[in-house]
Amino acid sequence: MNDAEDVTSRLAELLRSPDDLDKIASLRAEFTRKKAAVDDQLRLGLKEQLEITQSGMTSIADGQRTVNLIKDEMMKIDRLCAEAQNMIKDFPFVDKIAQTHRNFAQVEQMKTHVDSFAQQLDELETLLREDDQDMETQSNLLAIHYGVTKLRDVRDQAEDQIKGSEDSSRELVQNLQLETGVTLQDHFNRLDEVVDWFDDHVGQACMNLIPLVQSGNNGLIVRLAIIVEEEEKKDKQVKALQDAQKDFKDLASRFKSMNSGQKELRGYKEKFLKAIELNAENQFDTASQAFLDDPDKLEKSVRWYFNDLNTVKLGMTNLMPRKWKIFKTYTDIYHKKMHDFLIAHIENPQLNPPHMLAIIHWVSKYYTKMEKLGVPSENLRPHVIDNRESDLVREYRQLIIKAVEEWMDRMSATDKANLVERKEGSLDVDENMCLRTKTLPDMWRMLREQLSVAASSDRPDVTEGVVDAMMRALKSKQGMLERLVDTETSGYKSATLTQAQQDSMNGLLDWLVAIANDQIACIDDHEESGITSYLVMFRRDYEPLVSPGWASLATMEMDSLRNGFVDLGTHCTALFASLLFVDVRSVFVDQIFTQSWYTQKGMGTIIATLGDYLDDYEPVVHPSLRDILIEEVADELLARYLSCISSATTTLPSIPGVTKKDRIKFRRQDPFTDKIKDDVVTVFNFFGRYEDSFAHIKDRWRAVNAFVDLIAADKGQPVVDAYVRFKTAYWDVQIAWVEAVLRTRDDYDRNMLAAVKAAAAQIQIERGPETVMSRVR
Repeated sequence: MNDAEDVTSRLAELLRSPDDLDKIASLRAEFTRKKAAVDDQLRLGLKEQLEITQSGMTSIADGQRTVNLIKDEMMKIDRLCAEAQNMIKDFPFVDKIAQTHRNFAQVEQMKTHVDSFAQQLDELETLLREDDQDMETQSNLLAIHYGVTKLRDVRDQAEDQIKGSEDSSRELVQNLQLETGVTLQDHFNRLDEVVDWFDDHVGQACMNLIPLVQSGNNGLIVRLAIIVEEEEKKDKQVKALQDAQKDFKDLASRFKSMNSGQKELRGYKEKFLKAIELNAENQFDTASQAFLDDPDKLEKSVRWYFNDLNTVKLGMTNLMPRKWKIFKTYTDIYHKKMHDFLIAHIENPQLNPPHMLAIIHWVSKYYTKMEKLGVPSENLRPHVIDNRESDLVREYRQLIIKAVEEWMDRMSATDKANLVERKEGSLDVDENMCLRTKTLPDMWRMLREQLSVAASSDRPDVTEGVVDAMMRALKSKQGMLERLVDTETSGYKSATLTQAQQDSMNGLLDWLVAIANDQIACIDDHEESGITSYLVMFRRDYEPLVSPGWASLATMEMDSLRNGFVDLGTHCTALFASLLFVDVRSVFVDQIFTQSWYTQKGMGTIIATLGDYLDDYEPVVHPSLRDILIEEVADELLARYLSCISSATTTLPSIPGVTKKDRIKFRRQDPFTDKIKDDVVTVFNFFGRYEDSFAHIKDRWRAVNAFVDLIAADKGQPVVDAYVRFKTAYWDVQIAWVEAVLRTRDDYDRNMLAAVKAAAAQIQIERGPETVMSRVR
């Protein structure tokens, strides 16, 4: 049904209009051609399948005929055997006589072997003792092997006969005492000792193949190769017999030749290869320790590796059977051991970046050296480090980054603990006796060392990743310090301080100065005096190690870092300046713009306190920060001074407890302008001693003039004009503060405030940098 619908829909698409009927002839021809092509393909496919099927059936028929022929031949053989037995008269008796003769011959032969067994063992022991005196030659090795093999065959034959005897007589035969009073089992035990002695000689020769070649002792190597090759042949025969006995157990039991002789694999070839492997392992163990002690000695510690392979290639190839492909055998074993050696170190969780870097550099050197030995890289499988170069580079970079992060975390934790606990002796001074933290030089020294480690990789991508992590770590520390100083200073904004806070305030001031000094040291350059900042030295160190494109992108990060240092330094300076006013907060509350203001010298008290602090701290502040600190103190004083006018309903964070009843009314007849002028003169007299900053301070304190205009202007339009001038000069002056000022006038009314607010709504002021009035609330 669906097929019919598909055909119908297809025809509907092709024949949409009456004109399309003219296309029927061409469409029929096209479909006919396509159908013929499909039929041809089907015909060819069917032909191929038929041929394959016929070939398979023919093979099956041929196999069946072969099986039938074999079956017929086996039946003929069985029939001939049966007929032969019937043709011979008294066949069972003849067969028994023959069997008896064979047994007698075997016993006679065995007696001959047993009688000479002890003598042959004595001769072998003599030869072994002779070789013990000259282990580097072992001239009797072949003779010993021949004798040992002969005695082993005798033992195997005897054991076959013992197994073939009646079960009740096995032990008797095995423990049969010979003429000397020694049992057969005693001979066999002694033979085992001789075999172990011989195997020890062979093993020592196998373990010293390379030294033997290097010393030119080719004779022993050839003798060893002959022995191992002969044993390999016998092991193959034993393996074939074992497989036959396993797969054709009933048939094998009928052939006595398959049940006599050597029964077990002796594995001399496997022991030979194992000795090569053990010798390499022992040398790698020594190399591993040397590598761990000094990663630069990796190439030197495995020099034996290539010397051994070269010795095998030049001196051993012609001494071993060609089918062994001894050089390839050595190469495969040694390469696997090199792979295991490197992978074991790579997967060691305690691996240090220098060791990982040494492995990364070693890979290309390794394959180059193997190429010189005539071993192309495609013949060395698996890859010596499993194609993990990119992973290693990433891990190497991550190890350096991890070290940087751990160092930074420890230093940050140390700074945090010392600052919070105000530990004695936790700060240091520089050559100019300015306060500094103890961790800053260590931090930059650590970054330089880790950058050197990254540079040793000779890979720009490693250095770029490490430098990027260092920049992140520096920014993270900036943020941590900013949050820390904010938290520590926030407690001093409360109305009352605990005794512990009072006792620790000087320690906090010291830390604020030290942190601010650190930030300036990071960015402050004096080319004329040869002083270079830490940040500039850092940039000079990493730029030659990274790609030019990355270095240009990193410029923005460096600018951001520089700005961060500046911001943190100025922030600490601002916090320091705010803390200087903790001791005089009550003066602002009780003696500024209050009834006692006219009679007491509140500003003089404040200035005296500030002078004591500045005299103590000015010498320990970085020279580049001193002017900033003085100006910050002056700005903070101005902001607090003007903030004393604050709204009656607002309690200022900087001046706790200020309420409406503490404020005064500026009466027209009172000399408030003279008193304000007196305060300003007191301020200027104090800050006048700071010549470099005084001009800027005077300019900032012009805001007091605008403030005086607001409270002294005549009622009406002059007040509005005073506000407009104030707003024009200080765009960020707060209308709430202006309202608070107007309310202190004794002639204040709602119309005055309404007129000022109307002017505030109409005036168009262009915003600019923040002024001191942004801090006045």
